[in-house]
Amino acid sequence: MASFTITLPTIYSSITSSSIHFLKSQTRTPSAFGSLRSPTPTLFNRKFTTLAVATRPSQPAAVSDSDDLNRIVLPTNESSNSLLRIRHTCAHVMAMAVQKLYPKAKVTIGPWIENGFYYDFDMEPLTDKDLKRIKKEMDRIISKNFPLVREEVSRDEAHRRILALNEPYKMEILEGIKEEPITIYHIGGEWWDLCAGPHVESTGNINRNAVELESIAGAYWRGDERKPMLQRIYGTAWENEEQLKAYLHFKEEAKRRDHRRLGQDLDLFSIQEDAGGGLVFWHPKGAIVRHIIEDFWKKVHIERGYDLLYTPHVAKADLWKISGHLDFYKENMYDQMSIEDELYQLRPMNCPYHILVYKRKRHSYRDFPIRVAELGTVYRYELSGSLHGLFRVRGFTQDDAHIFCLDDQIKDEIRGVLDLTEETLSQFGFDKYEINLSTRPEKSVGDDDIWEKATSALKDALDDKGWNYQIDDGGGAFYGPKIDVKIEDALGRKWQCSTIQVDFNLPQRFDITYVDSNSEKKRPIMIHRAVLGSLERFFGVLIEHYAGDFPLWLSPIQARILPVTDAQLEYCKDVTNKLKKHGIRAEVCHGERLPKLIRNAEKQKIPLMAVVGSKEIETQTITVRSRFGGELGTMPVDDFISRIKLGIENPTSL
Repeated sequence: MASFTITLPTIYSSITSSSIHFLKSQTRTPSAFGSLRSPTPTLFNRKFTTLAVATRPSQPAAVSDSDDLNRIVLPTNESSNSLLRIRHTCAHVMAMAVQKLYPKAKVTIGPWIENGFYYDFDMEPLTDKDLKRIKKEMDRIISKNFPLVREEVSRDEAHRRILALNEPYKMEILEGIKEEPITIYHIGGEWWDLCAGPHVESTGNINRNAVELESIAGAYWRGDERKPMLQRIYGTAWENEEQLKAYLHFKEEAKRRDHRRLGQDLDLFSIQEDAGGGLVFWHPKGAIVRHIIEDFWKKVHIERGYDLLYTPHVAKADLWKISGHLDFYKENMYDQMSIEDELYQLRPMNCPYHILVYKRKRHSYRDFPIRVAELGTVYRYELSGSLHGLFRVRGFTQDDAHIFCLDDQIKDEIRGVLDLTEETLSQFGFDKYEINLSTRPEKSVGDDDIWEKATSALKDALDDKGWNYQIDDGGGAFYGPKIDVKIEDALGRKWQCSTIQVDFNLPQRFDITYVDSNSEKKRPIMIHRAVLGSLERFFGVLIEHYAGDFPLWLSPIQARILPVTDAQLEYCKDVTNKLKKHGIRAEVCHGERLPKLIRNAEKQKIPLMAVVGSKEIETQTITVRSRFGGELGTMPVDDFISRIKLGIENPTSL
């Protein structure tokens, strides 16, 4: 990822002894951006070493074990055929081990997944202690080097064998298999399962020291809450021990960055169960970050020719009949409410509102393109079990926009959206993307020529942009082709954020038109697009991307002023007020001994601390320390302000 270093002029002359002593005592790692003797230190900057896993800022020069783990590039199921076979076989080995230890357990399905495998069992509840027993039995099976043998049988023979084992779930799986012959995989002569493969040749091909059972979870059979609750065991498997260690290191790093924990620790947001699950409360610090995001979003949209809208959170239910949401999306919508004998609906989407704004007057071909944008809050019903922090909620704000244009304007408009997407995402530190172009599915609306024209326009815009992309053949929505953009975070994880969709359906449903150059009514093209996706989810991604260590321009509190004793409190308040008048987010913190005040600021990930003792009051200065630059010395308040402003004007990114 790109990084930017801001080099500033020398900032210190004399350094007061008492304040600097406390600052030095709190420095836990060497400064990566200059020392007190450096003539041109770099301030307010931060760099991550982004390899397989990003490391903490300001790393010591010595190479650690974690540095070695960071350098390991983990294979994927797609990049390594042997890894996929190992994981699939591990699922079978685990199921065999479970049934050896718990003969009454019934097996269901056991696929490989992104980082390993799982298997679902109908059995008594398991504990972490049971996982150790199961892993020990798996090791025994692996060491026996049992061959994996593929067998083809008739449906009747498979039915007979399953009946003999009294495996009802296997019987249901068999009924769902349409192809023949039926394939079975045996582990030696001791255990078998219905399976299409692939597998390793023998269990000895698995490195037992590269396999670990991770967790137990409940899962309904076939994902249906009306069906039995099963015991799901998750495991991870790799080609060698080094990969497993790197993966476990990655997991620990992901745990450290978990936005749910950091949201609580840094007092950014909460989900209040008294109000209901999946409903986000933005606390003052989180609300400040949201305000910054929204301000930037509005600024770039206005600059690029969008008109901002604000529309209601509810509408008559008939609106959602016209849009088709009541027919195709009802299970994700809240129940209707009756108001004066009319039914109203909380909005799950913003699109129909923007169409109503378009329809308020007659349009000419000369009016196009028309671009409207809204930070619109929507409400969608999600099962309580699927809710997850800021990533899966019931009420969220979409950075929604719609473009109404002519056929021959599609390419330029898509290119404009791609440019805006790049500008916006790079501002927040994201510059690596995965792009997918999804084309016409089997069932769709719209004529062939308009699908071809729209799809070509999306391709041409991506080619003009120079972005590599993959074709998802037939993966488009029924109403038009689309582009999906996944951003890559500091851990290399990909997050779906931006999407651009051409829509031939809603213009027809709402019968929106314009008058062309021949005074004939025509249907405009409608483009849906979101850059951030939703503010809630994007904020969660930001928290995990930065591990809560936001860059200076985005940090909810940019500077904390710390008095050595309460005798300096009034001066600290004056400094804070001066910073605030210059638009700098600052606060005073006191009531504890200075070392604890500094530690608390570190825990709260405050970028800058300014310590004030008696000497600072005498010289009308402050002594400054940066979380990422170490001790920055003593300086006049005006110099501190100018340097913060420079740091904000040149925001750093990962």
